Amino acid sequence: MSTAVTDQKETIARSAGGLGAAVRRNGWTLGLVGILALLLVFTRMIQPTYGPSGVQGLAISVLPLALAAVAQTCAVIARGIDLSVGSMMALTSVISARLMEDQSEGFAVLVVIGVLLLGLVLGAVNGALVVVTRVPDIVVTLAMLFVWAGCALLVLNTPGGGSAEWLRGLTQGSIISEWVPKAAVVLIVVIAVIWIPIRRSKLGLSLFAIGSDPLAAFRSGVSVSRTKIFAYMLTGLFSALAGLSLTASTGIGTPVPGPYTLLSVAAVVLGGVSLAGGRGGVFGPVVAVVILSLLRTDMTFLNLNTNLATVAQGLILVGVVMVGSLIQLRRREP
Repeated sequence: MSTAVTDQKETIARSAGGLGAAVRRNGWTLGLVGILALLLVFTRMIQPTYGPSGVQGLAISVLPLALAAVAQTCAVIARGIDLSVGSMMALTSVISARLMEDQSEGFAVLVVIGVLLLGLVLGAVNGALVVVTRVPDIVVTLAMLFVWAGCALLVLNTPGGGSAEWLRGLTQGSIISEWVPKAAVVLIVVIAVIWIPIRRSKLGLSLFAIGSDPLAAFRSGVSVSRTKIFAYMLTGLFSALAGLSLTASTGIGTPVPGPYTLLSVAAVVLGGVSLAGGRGGVFGPVVAVVILSLLRTDMTFLNLNTNLATVAQGLILVGVVMVGSLIQLRRREP
């Protein structure tokens, strides 16, 4: 009897220890979720009519940026950065809009598949240039920013094109409940189908390994070059998904990249992903995107200059970087 009680206590202790470790490991993300919850309550306080339609509008506006943040996260985890995310979004958006204009719904399915494959190719080009030239990622992707942006303008020099009805329907409205936007469900499904299996695979472990210590990863048998290229291919794939979401939400293709690249980097930093690589995940940046977008919405509700939201975002990022630096210093202390 006493043995059974002792075993039960040990099981409970192990469960509590595992839960505590999980909380410590995901403490930053849990903190962001708490901030988001408080921000939603504040939004409802200043705008009592904010309801399902507001949540659906927020989800639609967040979807492209959230996918851009996931794209940037893939590069940063592998100790890189991609400044061409916004341009790849623009290029894939205008190509999809141009090809789907006045075409059948079935043909649009082939267009979507082709655009996703194009995203992989664009990412592979970026990654191959980084690996072959050995030029810093930030320089290579800055150059490719102009290349992909120029290609987007060659396809469409002004906003235009069209979108399939089924593609637009994926982001408009709600599902199951009016409080559950389709755009949010699409985001969750995309991340679950693509990122989670990769994260749990050997290739996913390799991404974190080369981000933490490329030399140690190489000595452990990881192909650093191939893994680096794969990381940028993932970035290109999610950028293409972000571009398709732009086409779906607006119904047209937009050749101007917009602020998505810088905002994706901001979301990565606020989401707790280490810019030194090897640490973080995609959930934190997605929550950070929602916080940054909701902050701008609240500025509008308060009749404040929305440019103040940009200032607030900058101040938040400065604070996050400072806190992150302090945490790193404390960890290094004996």
